[in-house]
Amino acid sequence: MTDQGHIVMEITLVEGAHLADLVSQFLELLDEGGRSGARPPDDPAIARLVPDAYRDDADAAREFRALTASDLLGRRRDDARAVLDDLSPGGQGLHLTDVPPDSLAETLAVTLTGERGRAWLRTLNALRLVLATRLGIDGEDDHDAGDRRFAIYDWLGYRLDGLVAALGR
Repeated sequence: MTDQGHIVMEITLVEGAHLADLVSQFLELLDEGGRSGARPPDDPAIARLVPDAYRDDADAAREFRALTASDLLGRRRDDARAVLDDLSPGGQGLHLTDVPPDSLAETLAVTLTGERGRAWLRTLNALRLVLATRLGIDGEDDHDAGDRRFAIYDWLGYRLDGLVAALGR
């Protein structure tokens, strides 16, 4: 954190472009499968983002979901859009095809306020939950750090860890 209470996160342009793509895909997922009402969402990844509040009471879980799921998923959309805004220098958007190959390792400094940092935390965590669902990660034993399929999942965890540490200062 800077002395003004901001977090400055530095990522390479290639990381930023890939993250912007992931967040865009996440928004598409929310738009396609995130119209949750009283019943659990059909997509297990969306269901993981709005878990049952009452596991032992189906009626209470259904009522709670009907009252809260739309708002929760709406806040997830807002957070994801904030991340995309932060990854869009000058509002241009950050796309891998727009980054010259010799610039991929250049650094993008993203300055976040405390609230914007929390939006990033929530979004990166939601991305990890979606990826965990898609990769079949339910527990620690389901994750193989040597398996390249888990690289993005691990990178998101690395970035989450750094943000948590910065916000805690």
